[in-house]
Amino acid sequence: MLESCQNAQERWGGVHLLIDRWLQERKELIDAYDKLGAKPEALSENRKPLQEFCGVLVDYVSAGHFEIYEQLTGEAKAFNDKRGLELAETIYPRIDVITEKLLAFNDLCDAGKCVADEFKTLGGLLHERFELEDCLIEVLHTAHKEEDSVQA
Repeated sequence: MLESCQNAQERWGGVHLLIDRWLQERKELIDAYDKLGAKPEALSENRKPLQEFCGVLVDYVSAGHFEIYEQLTGEAKAFNDKRGLELAETIYPRIDVITEKLLAFNDLCDAGKCVADEFKTLGGLLHERFELEDCLIEVLHTAHKEEDSVQA
């Protein structure tokens, strides 16, 4: 998972500060996940690492929904990118489902009902979400950057 995060930073790093910051938050989320994954017993014994993970998780998810996706969609609209907008309409619903599951996990943890099995399912959900987000960045941002360069 960390390797795909680094690849995304290499491909899109520096393109836009907002995306750069978000990809850095992704790395922090992965690090927090890996730290807990190495010690699943930490979910019941020491709640501090879990609370830190949940804080980073909620921040990352929120940034995606309230900043990044909006910007990417706005960029596609500005470039009249029908293909990109259609892709977004296809991908966003799946990201929404994943978001609901991630936030439900956070709510369980807030209620003290977090269990290791549920934590393990997050890895797959996060991996899928990162791939979908990378696709959105590739199609909705990088393509427009290249198009903008050609027009300049």
